[in-house]
Amino acid sequence: MTRKALDLTTTLRPRLPSPLQPVEDERFSRHGVRLLLKRDDLIHPDLPGNKWRKLLPSLKAAAGRPLLTFGGAYSNHLRATAAAGRLLGFETIGIVRGDELASRPLNPSLSRCAADGMRLHFVDRATYRRKADPDVLAGLLRPFGDCFVVPEGGTNALAAESCTALGAELQDRAEVVAVACGTGGTLAGLAAGLAPGQRAIGFPVLKGGFLGEAITGLQREAFGGPAGDWSLDDRFHCGGYARMTPELTAFADDFRDRHGLTVERVYVAKMLYGLTVLAAEGVFPPGTAVAAVITGQDSFGVGQTPGEYQESSR
Repeated sequence: MTRKALDLTTTLRPRLPSPLQPVEDERFSRHGVRLLLKRDDLIHPDLPGNKWRKLLPSLKAAAGRPLLTFGGAYSNHLRATAAAGRLLGFETIGIVRGDELASRPLNPSLSRCAADGMRLHFVDRATYRRKADPDVLAGLLRPFGDCFVVPEGGTNALAAESCTALGAELQDRAEVVAVACGTGGTLAGLAAGLAPGQRAIGFPVLKGGFLGEAITGLQREAFGGPAGDWSLDDRFHCGGYARMTPELTAFADDFRDRHGLTVERVYVAKMLYGLTVLAAEGVFPPGTAVAAVITGQDSFGVGQTPGEYQESSR
């Protein structure tokens, strides 16, 4: 089991580097901007996108020990962690936000986690918010013994370091690279891996304006200080995590119809929508190539409706 956990690339055979696909979209081309899609969603069917890049170092560091992590009722991160445990043969434990869920039938996302062997432990939302407190974390760990702990979303210094490979794959391929942000780990590493003269734009999917400080802290921990040229545009969270507007829904449907790609709506659609607005605002000079990182697969592919996803995030 330890050998497998340390040899993930050979065992899981990811598609790396992920494809970079040009798309013709007049919302960009009429402004002289070229849009490219960095298809990280195609890296691995069970660990797509930034889930592969962020989980990889923690899976190696766990070295076969049980892996304990955190997420909500429809967490892509929990599903990816559970799948990794099944594929590599180690135990996974998911601390799930919302103790009221313990008495309900498992939704399709949590059912998939359980089918992949993940032990689900439901906690009340107040406790979940304090999960980083050492005393609270010790209490959560006590029933499970010696575990390797991965933060919510898989974001830690190891994940940021791993995501520099994403930036390296895009060196000299685009002047601007865009990514949707939840916890900020992908942007922290992506920016550090880009070449001088390239810049990264992050589109937070949560409101609150706190992410810049978190990314700065991650880069300090991972790289010893600021790394790369990056910025955030906070205008496109559409009301908060998993919140959607009619405009965003219409945009995602239209993008699917134009390009044959069903975009994940909690993260990716907000980023792509934001890029169309920036192009219309003239933010990108004519001749600019913009690479949009497709970090994950369609969130609504596991049985939930947008309303259910929004309800689970409260």
